Formats: sequence, structure tokens, C-alpha cells
Amino acid sequence: MLMPFSAENIRFILGLKLKNLRHERGLSLKALAAQSGLSVSYLSEIEKGKKYPKPDKLLSLAQAFGISFDELVSLKVGAEFDTLKAALSSPFMREFPFDLFGVSAEDLFGLVTDDPLRAGALFRTFIEIVQMYEMRVEHFLFAAMRSYQKLNNNYFEDLEQAAQAFRASQRWPHDQTLNEEDVRRVLEQRYRYRIDTTALAEHPDLNLFRSVYAEGPPHTLYVNGNLMASQRAFLFGRELGFRSLGLTERPNTSSWIRAERFDHVLNNFKASYFSGALFIDRERLRNDLKRFFQRKRWDGDRFLSYIQELHVTPEVVFYRIMEVLPHLFGIDNIYFLRYSNEVGTDVYRLTKVFNMSGLPVPYKVGEDEAFCERWPAKRILRRMSQQQEHETVVDVQRTYFTDEDSEFFVISVARALALSSDRNSCVSLGLLINDAVKRRIAFWNDPTVPRHEVSLMQESPQVQRVRGAVDALLSATSGDGTSRATA
Repeated sequence: MLMPFSAENIRFILGLKLKNLRHERGLSLKALAAQSGLSVSYLSEIEKGKKYPKPDKLLSLAQAFGISFDELVSLKVGAEFDTLKAALSSPFMREFPFDLFGVSAEDLFGLVTDDPLRAGALFRTFIEIVQMYEMRVEHFLFAAMRSYQKLNNNYFEDLEQAAQAFRASQRWPHDQTLNEEDVRRVLEQRYRYRIDTTALAEHPDLNLFRSVYAEGPPHTLYVNGNLMASQRAFLFGRELGFRSLGLTERPNTSSWIRAERFDHVLNNFKASYFSGALFIDRERLRNDLKRFFQRKRWDGDRFLSYIQELHVTPEVVFYRIMEVLPHLFGIDNIYFLRYSNEVGTDVYRLTKVFNMSGLPVPYKVGEDEAFCERWPAKRILRRMSQQQEHETVVDVQRTYFTDEDSEFFVISVARALALSSDRNSCVSLGLLINDAVKRRIAFWNDPTVPRHEVSLMQESPQVQRVRGAVDALLSATSGDGTSRATA
């Protein structure tokens, strides 16, 4: 089912029809201008979808083409343009943030109308792929968000300054460690929030949600009381981000039900970035990382203690490190992966990926991946499950990707999930070992850090069995095509 046409798309369809009619009749813009009494520049803007003429000018155009007024302004197009029309009215085109990448809707329309038949074939292929792989709008929205982060090297100076200014307004020094009560007090006193930490945990359908926001007055934030204090604190900080940055378009739940609007995805990212920068001030993080990187040996206990000192989760620390490493240390070939594992099973799900390394690290989020046994996250999660560990643990290794002839220094931190006691989660931060890492990080070549070879080209067990059977059959076949087993 097609979505309703916007005024912008109506302009585009008129422009498409106008250009097609002009080409069918072999008219130049100058010739059409002479017949319709409209200027060449004005006609050009109509064809590009920038202008929609008033009725009297539309009537002049219809008379110039020898068609009725209704035929010209109708949204009906020829069969060869149906796919373009469908694309223009699709939620993908409506929600994709072209402007973030310096492309206006008019620019995009100008590209496709130069050769509408080929553009139609391209869009038809695109739509078929979407349908075949059951992609949803949210897949494209989150992909667009990741691309926007990469475009900016995952660093946003305006958000850094906003977090610093907020700290200053509260007279919190940059090296002061904030806690849950610090940020909750500001929400309640400055922004008059009502905070409920019991309703979600007791609700049978919402007890796995981290938070739910209800517009006021008073503004009410329902926070799951079963979360760790550090997780609740981050949610309060994110709420301060929405308020301080003036972000009114926002999701109402911290766990996405379904993302359908890009402004919700973008504003949620901004508020989350603000919260991370609020809890881990940029200057403090720069100084702390500089001192830690000067160590000759990797110190896992010290790294874990540092996370605990900050009163945030390992995931927030890794995100924050990924934000400052490219800008402050020149280390930009990095990736973040998050895995989960249900205790007692051998199923490992890749639940989040942010890859700035340029290498094809695992990217599919789901349950059917076949991960090499040497993946650090799989090893640490299996150990936690077998030993029934409940404490946060850290592990490190150098991972050599045999497919790409590239090596990463990988730090992994695993812990039990607060809202799912039977599930463990592991976050991994990988740094490509290149000249920048060798200059900045003294322990990159620590001989006590294990080194493992890993293949990126993993296949499912079923594919491996079939491939093995085929290889066995081929190896038993002589050069003339005769099977040795039956010859």
C-alpha cells in the first residue's frame, strides 16, 4: 500500500510528467517556453520538482502539449514510471535523511529523471531486495544514523560543548564523578520531573523496558527499578540531554518498540551522546586514557576499576572511547560489537555493531551466525556460563583476521544483564594495530596478551557439511570426470 503523497512528491511527479511530455514531442525548453508563455528558467524549476505552477500556468502548459488540464495534473503516470512513483511515496524515501549527507530531495530527483527508465529499474531492484530480506524502515534509519556518525568520525563538538556547559551550570568540576542522585536531583528540581522506579518492574508487559517517558505536566519518567544504579543514572542523564538540547521530537521508550521516524533516532542519539559526555567529561577521559596508554603492560584489573569509578556501564565507556579516540588520539580504525548469551546454551547473538575499521567484521544481528571459537566475546561468555560467574569480567587478546591480513587489539567486558538474570552480555572494542596505535598505546605488543587467528568468513554448520560433502565428491573424481569410486 502506498503512503499518501506529500506536496513535495506531487511537485516531483508533475516535473517527471512535464519532462516526459516534452521529450515525447521533441521540444526543447526554449520551444516549450515559446508555446506556453513561461520562462525557460521557470520550466526548468518545474521539471526539477522545485516549483508547482498556479492553475493558469498549468492550463497554459496543458494547451501547449495539447492535453487536458486534468490529464496534466493527474498523479497517474505511464507504466514505465510506476516504480519511480512507488519509490517517491514509500516510507523509505519519506524518512531517509538525505539532507544530513548534503543531498536535497530535488538533487535526488534530478539524478533519477535524467534517465527515468534506468532509474525505475534501479528502484525496482531496490524494492525487491527490501521485500526479499524483509527489511523495515527502521533498518534504513539506523543504517543512516551509523553512516552519519562515520561521516563525522563519530565526534560532535556541539554536543561536547553542551555537556561541558551543563556541567558548568551545575558547578560540577570536569573531574568530578557523577552518580545517580546528582542527575536525578536536577531532573526533579530544575525540570519538575516526576520519577517512578516501581511501576515498570511490576508490570507484566513492561518489566523488560528500561524506561518510559510520559509528557507532562508533570513530565513523568518511569524507570525500571531493577536496573543497576549506573544504568538508571545514564537514563537520567539522557533525559537531561533531551531537555538541555531542546529535543522535543523523541521516542517515548528507551527500548525501541519500532523506529519509524529519523528525527526520533537522531535526537535519541544526541541525548545519549550528551549523557555519555556528561558522565565522562572529555578532558578527564583524555587525561585518563593518556596515562593508561603509557603503561607497558595491559592491566585488566585497573581497566575494570576505572569503569567502576566512573559509575557507568562498560558499554557507555566503550562508546565514549570510540567518540574521542579519532578526534583526540588519531585512532580511527575501531569497531564495537555487543553479544549476548543465554546461560546454559551455546547460542550467541550479535545484538549491536558499530564498525569504523573499514574491515568486514561481523555485521549481521541475529541468532544464526556461526562464530569462530577464537572470537573473544564467545570465549568469555562461554566461560561465564560454565563457571556461573556473576561478576563483571574483562578479557583481552590480539585478533589476527586471516582473511584481511589485519590485526586488532580487542578488549572485551562481560556481565550479567540486570533485567534478564539468565542472560550475559559482552561488549568488545577492537583497535586496528597500525602506526597510530603503536605510537599511542605502549602495551599494544604486550607479550602476555594472547594472539589468536580468526576467520571473518564463517559459515553455518549446514553449509559447512554440504561444502564438505561436495569437496569429498570432487576429490574422488578423476580428471576425465569419472568417479574413482565407481570406475
